[in-house]
Amino acid sequence: MKNPEIQVRRKPRQSRAKVTQEALQESFVRLLHEQSADKITIRQITDVAGVGLGTFYEYFSKKEDLIALTIHVHVKQHAEQMKTYAQSLIKLSTDLDVQSYLQQIIHFQIEQVQQQQFLWAQTFLLERQISSIDIYRKSYAMMVQMWRDILEPFIQDEVRLKSTALNLQRVCYGFISQTLLIEPEFGEWRDLECDMIHMLRD
Repeated sequence: MKNPEIQVRRKPRQSRAKVTQEALQESFVRLLHEQSADKITIRQITDVAGVGLGTFYEYFSKKEDLIALTIHVHVKQHAEQMKTYAQSLIKLSTDLDVQSYLQQIIHFQIEQVQQQQFLWAQTFLLERQISSIDIYRKSYAMMVQMWRDILEPFIQDEVRLKSTALNLQRVCYGFISQTLLIEPEFGEWRDLECDMIHMLRD
């Protein structure tokens, strides 16, 4: 049964604790390149991270909680990168129209996913295996909010802003996640980008 929330036993308030938790996440990702998530053991994770088994249980009650947090952090970092890029576009241009703006952001998103294609393919797969519906909804809402932030300089009407942000997430998440779930080593990114932009124009 999937847990309703990520169960983190100890939140890293100090820098050392944060480094330890991040090391555990990075170890899991490294091991994921070698074997499937269900085959990875907690002992392997702690060995790669260079910490004791007891340290793992200071932060997590089980492996699935570490996986859920790793997914959450990965998606959150992606959202922050997207917003930072969008802000840089606005600062660099005084006459940027919304269509060109969105095309450049989608191009950037495709580039970011392509650079970490293996991890994204695993993220979408594990998201379905590990995350509860509540966690999934929170993650989805975070990405919709990201699109709202990105669109806010161009759309002042609240109803339109809400619906456009939601539709952007539906299209981008749907196209990318379904593509990588079916074909983890997908290579026709330019075609996919064109299809996404075409869908948004319609």
